[in-house]
Amino acid sequence: MEIEFVVADAPLPEKAVLAIVVFEGEAAKAEGGAYAAAIAASRFTGAKGQTLDLLAPAGGPGRVLLVGAGKAEAFDEMAAENAAAGAYGAVKATGFTALRVKLPAASAELSARAGLGVRLAAYRFDKYRTKEPAEKKPSLTAAQITAETPEAALAAFAPLAALADAVSFSRDLVSEPPNVLYPVEFARRVKELERLGLEVEILGEPEMFKLGMGSLLGVGQGSIRESQLAVIRWNGAKDKDAQPIAFVGKGVCFDTGGISIKPADGMEHMKTDMGGAAAVAGLMHVLAARKAKVNAVGILGIVENMPDGNAQRPGDVVTSMSGQTIEIINTDAEGRLVLADAIWYCQERFKPKFMVDLATLTGAIIIALGDDIGGLFSNNDELSDNLLASAKTENEPLWRMPMPAQYDKNIDSVIADVKNTGGRAGGSITAAMFIQRFVNGVPWAHLDIAGAAWKKPSTVPTIPDGATGFGVRLLNRMVAEHYEE
Repeated sequence: MEIEFVVADAPLPEKAVLAIVVFEGEAAKAEGGAYAAAIAASRFTGAKGQTLDLLAPAGGPGRVLLVGAGKAEAFDEMAAENAAAGAYGAVKATGFTALRVKLPAASAELSARAGLGVRLAAYRFDKYRTKEPAEKKPSLTAAQITAETPEAALAAFAPLAALADAVSFSRDLVSEPPNVLYPVEFARRVKELERLGLEVEILGEPEMFKLGMGSLLGVGQGSIRESQLAVIRWNGAKDKDAQPIAFVGKGVCFDTGGISIKPADGMEHMKTDMGGAAAVAGLMHVLAARKAKVNAVGILGIVENMPDGNAQRPGDVVTSMSGQTIEIINTDAEGRLVLADAIWYCQERFKPKFMVDLATLTGAIIIALGDDIGGLFSNNDELSDNLLASAKTENEPLWRMPMPAQYDKNIDSVIADVKNTGGRAGGSITAAMFIQRFVNGVPWAHLDIAGAAWKKPSTVPTIPDGATGFGVRLLNRMVAEHYEE
């Protein structure tokens, strides 16, 4: 989607929809009251999320859409973003080819965020649709956003455009079918990010075997697809050798559950079980694209969990890179096994300031928090506070969950150092506590995004149905506000 910034009275393109964003209680005054009669005959008040589609007067634009932005005093960057995204969603398939979003307040920052809203709302994964009727396809190809100073808005939009590209990259990874995006292909796509200036190293099974990654390798041993570990580095700080910050992602390209096989109903969604790794890849994408002034590392543990004759069994004991032995109770508790070795490798090799891992880890977190909120577990209050603040600003909500010490005994094993499940009660908590056993004194946070990585139906205007890219925005914000030079 092409985004342009223009002054409010610039000539409209041909076949353009004019979307006028109005404040609640002030809708009748829009455009000098030109649409007051139509508004009076409707229930449109300008409340947030409302739209009113109008036939345009003679000599005016071909179509007019009024978009409610809520109270004027609450009109901030997120409100501008959602209003513009809502405008796009309302008219994307109407046959018009251009959209003009006219903002009631058009500072450079507000206009830029409106542009981001359109870019995110316009995301569509349609590469495998070969017979879709033309009337169902979006017709809009370009959008204009009004701005008091278009040049300043364009400059403010540049890092947001990089963010939109990164979120789209993450969404593409999650959307791909598992016969296309298996571990080696995932690693190949990450390797292509070197075009942005990233350094990418891919470790295969022989390299991981030498490192002693029995926990990660055990998950993938039932698949014909080779497991991978992707190491992504961005050295944007003045001191290229300065201690980095680190992000680790669970990348299970497809999760059958292994021998502890999942029910067939809904198993197709297990292609999204690499959503954490996709988010970390998206974060590294945007850090490089906007030349972030920070040293950062992304580690992706990429596997496929399948139930063939060589698959890991319940009752097996594996030895992790840390040297700790793990009794396998349930082969469907595989993501934490991947993270155990990826996290240990990260802290041993890079000695980071902190680590944040992202994983579509447990169904229990969906029961606790629903589909919109990610669970946050951490051993560090400062890191948690930074994550929570950034999550709120970017509307990628997190909720900090408890990690009571007495629950740790639930993952003690009779025959090994630890077992990989702690039972149904507090399942997301004991999963986080399992991961914590492989954190060696480093400030750490675990984001369980099992519900938030995929939405259908979606109620957020910037997120079409399907892959969300959850985590890219909030982590990018946190890095920018707290960890760049």
